Amino acid sequence: MGIVAGLDSSSESTRIVVCDADTGAVIRQGYAPHPVEKGPEVDPQAWLMSLGEAAGRGLLEGVQAIGVSAQPHGLVPLDIEGNLVRPALVGNDKRAQSSAADLIDSLGGRAAWAQAVGAVPQATHAVTKMRWLARTEPAHAARIAEIMQPHDWLAWQLLGRPARRTTDRGGASATGFWSAATETYRPDLVELALGHQVRLPEVLSPSGTAGFTPEGLLISAGTGETMAAAFGLGVGEGDAVVSLGASGSVFGIHHEALADPTGTITSFADATGRHLPVVHTSNAVRVLRGAAEMLGTDLEGLSELALKSSPGAYGMVLLPYLEGERTPHLPHTAGSLHGMRRESMKPEHMARAAVEGMLCGLADALDVLRGRGVAVRRVFLLGAAAELGAVQAVAPGLFGVPVVVPQPAEYAALGAARQAAWAWGVAHGTLTPAAGAESGAGGGAAWVDPPQWPAAASQVFEPGEELPVGQAVRQQYTTVRDETHPGAFQRSE
Repeated sequence: MGIVAGLDSSSESTRIVVCDADTGAVIRQGYAPHPVEKGPEVDPQAWLMSLGEAAGRGLLEGVQAIGVSAQPHGLVPLDIEGNLVRPALVGNDKRAQSSAADLIDSLGGRAAWAQAVGAVPQATHAVTKMRWLARTEPAHAARIAEIMQPHDWLAWQLLGRPARRTTDRGGASATGFWSAATETYRPDLVELALGHQVRLPEVLSPSGTAGFTPEGLLISAGTGETMAAAFGLGVGEGDAVVSLGASGSVFGIHHEALADPTGTITSFADATGRHLPVVHTSNAVRVLRGAAEMLGTDLEGLSELALKSSPGAYGMVLLPYLEGERTPHLPHTAGSLHGMRRESMKPEHMARAAVEGMLCGLADALDVLRGRGVAVRRVFLLGAAAELGAVQAVAPGLFGVPVVVPQPAEYAALGAARQAAWAWGVAHGTLTPAAGAESGAGGGAAWVDPPQWPAAASQVFEPGEELPVGQAVRQQYTTVRDETHPGAFQRSE
């Protein structure tokens, strides 16, 4: 069919993969860091500079279609002529935390927001950033006539800034003013946040085409980084993805949007027509790093120590709430170590308790999804800490299902490339709508057969005979958690 490219503009760099559209085989790759900028404000031109550098030396020669993924939760504010009003706001901008609380109260509480758009405002959401601008920079806010996210803006620039502005349902679901359940914008929430209406991008179907560049390259709908990575991994219903950063996130693939009145679940749309219910934890690898520092070692050393201990860490249980916690909702608590005895006070048992505590906290997040009917038949474990031997040994028993650890790869860029191949195939009639599919906005159909690229190369770790032991460790953790914070987890479900 041809050659396609996927472009991932993360918070730190641009990565490009050029792939065979039929097989997904990577032909060549490009990389460039973003110019160094500190803080939650970025000049989007930096993204273009990085893109140009990553695409240098003929990287895109022969490419017929491009998909764009980019960091989620960004706000690119434009005036009536499409020019920047001020630098883009990105990431978890803690300045906006009070604005999130303000918005929650303005609509009548967390349940009202969950019902409206499937998410309770956080500092990350575009709708919250808009409220912050309206409160702190009213002159700038008054000039805003149009809102884009990073992947929308990049696709628009590649297309030569046409009259048509587009996004996809995955990106739209991260704004806080688009409902994944009804697949419609909520202009009233835009006005609630900013004080006036603005132009919003057209939401394309998963296989839609945003347009063609002056050189004739097809630009697909694009999507947010999380959605692109899920598509690049090839996950489907029955799969959950646990991402191990300093904090943690757990998402599943589901056939419908979930409204959670507590706000524990955020209901995103994915890049295929399905949904990505997400649960966040405040503590993941920071727990391991903290324990490693205390024991005078690094993550590899901590893992080796933990493997010298036994399941249950000689009765010690670490509740890993070092930075407070989102799941369960304990924002002002601290971590705690329970069950210490003279014989358990050894480095290997402390290391084991840290690994088990971190993974039990993530298992709690998985159970929130299971409790709402999300199937979890296997777990994909992502992040550098997923390579640790102790994590691989302990996770299957605590999660209760096989654990898949994919080989490191540029999954967000691969997902963007797969989307480009999808849109190209639909546009040229080589991929056809699935039976019973309804026509979607922006070209193509909402349900179209995507290119069947091979699954990510990975290792699979089965619970096996260790499952009863792992579940006993989990039960020990749950008992301590509920005795220490009675009712907290029930309030978060």
